[in-house]
Amino acid sequence: MVKSDQTYRRVLYALFAAIIIMQNFVPFLGYIPVGPLNLTIIHVTVIIAALTLGPSGGAVVGGIWGVITWIRAFVWPTSPLAAIVFVNPLVSVLPRILIGVVAGYVFIWLTNKIKKQYLAMGIAALLGSLINTLLVLGQIYLFYNGHSQALYQIDTKAMMPYILGVVGTNGIPEAIIAALVSPLIAKPLLKRVRKR
Repeated sequence: MVKSDQTYRRVLYALFAAIIIMQNFVPFLGYIPVGPLNLTIIHVTVIIAALTLGPSGGAVVGGIWGVITWIRAFVWPTSPLAAIVFVNPLVSVLPRILIGVVAGYVFIWLTNKIKKQYLAMGIAALLGSLINTLLVLGQIYLFYNGHSQALYQIDTKAMMPYILGVVGTNGIPEAIIAALVSPLIAKPLLKRVRKR
């Protein structure tokens, strides 16, 4: 890779990192409070990074978001639940990294199968978003099921219906937003990156 290309990629990493930081700390720019959890749109930035910089770029940008989520759980949680569950890096960091990895690799794979780039981006964004939702909520169930009364003020038997409700009210809308918005931004950005 030519030195100017490396510099260009570093600038893009810095730009995506700055956007992630702003979305984390400017109210309602990245998190929209809905009950004990938050509807998030930060994953769209990670997906756009994955679609334009590849799986490794998406993983780096997702990792930045994950580390910020983990640190915020200790010092300035986004919700009462975040202070309990996001102190575990398996819940706060790993799913964020996998958004970029899944979206990036699915996009590469679909590009070889589907000629319509916009559709390939939309499907990759949908799956990247869903992997985050399923891993975060799945690990909350796995690690905190015995603590459900303290976490959710519900009994253990109601934990699974509650989590499935969150998938329906938060996860599905987040995935739809990602599938619709990510290609609109990523397609022209990818064209610009490939011209370099």
